[in-house]
Amino acid sequence: MSDKTRLRETRAGTVINATSKRQDKTLLQAVLTVRQIVAERFPGLKVDWQKREFLAPLTEDLRRRFPDVSFCRCHDTSFMMPDGGILSLLGKDNARYPILIAEKKNQGTNDLRAREGKSRQARGNAIERLGKNVIGFRVRMLHEAIFPFVCFGDGCDFDEALPILDRVRTIAMFGELNQEHLFVEGDRFNRGTFYFRVPEWTLTEMKERCLSIAERSVYYYFSKYGKEAFA
Repeated sequence: MSDKTRLRETRAGTVINATSKRQDKTLLQAVLTVRQIVAERFPGLKVDWQKREFLAPLTEDLRRRFPDVSFCRCHDTSFMMPDGGILSLLGKDNARYPILIAEKKNQGTNDLRAREGKSRQARGNAIERLGKNVIGFRVRMLHEAIFPFVCFGDGCDFDEALPILDRVRTIAMFGELNQEHLFVEGDRFNRGTFYFRVPEWTLTEMKERCLSIAERSVYYYFSKYGKEAFA
């Protein structure tokens, strides 16, 4: 029995989404490979990987950067945890400068149900869960002119003929999907990059796209702060 079939048949139970778990591991492998490549291409840089971003220090940083704006106090244990984690450059002051924030979403079992002659089910909520992290990391990067966020989505729910992709477009601030959007556009649209399609994304494909974002982010920080701030 395939992982996807097992997921569909046990969705109401406690079985882990094996497909998503496997794909998360593939994305993580791609991200860690990118970390190694960036470190090799830019000798002397410290490239850090984090599994999660805690909200309390994030909001404290927002208060310092935007003293005229009110921000809530978050619990010390609350965090955002993107599927592929966060790659950052470490400055001489140990501040983190994100160069890649990576997510992976798989959604849809109606292709299996159709082959079995069964009726369609309501589409899942993977996209709604994605929106929370996108909002949080967008705010995290408001003081920069880049948003190095990427999400890879696949599954039958993401067929171009279905309106569910408009949910993704809404999260992407109505930007085009399957195009890299690293830099802020029009002075205010920090869209992020969303690669969505039906076929599953391969390790090589995710690595290449993640590397493009990470490498261009490094050059952005060099241009803004100077390479000496990181060496």
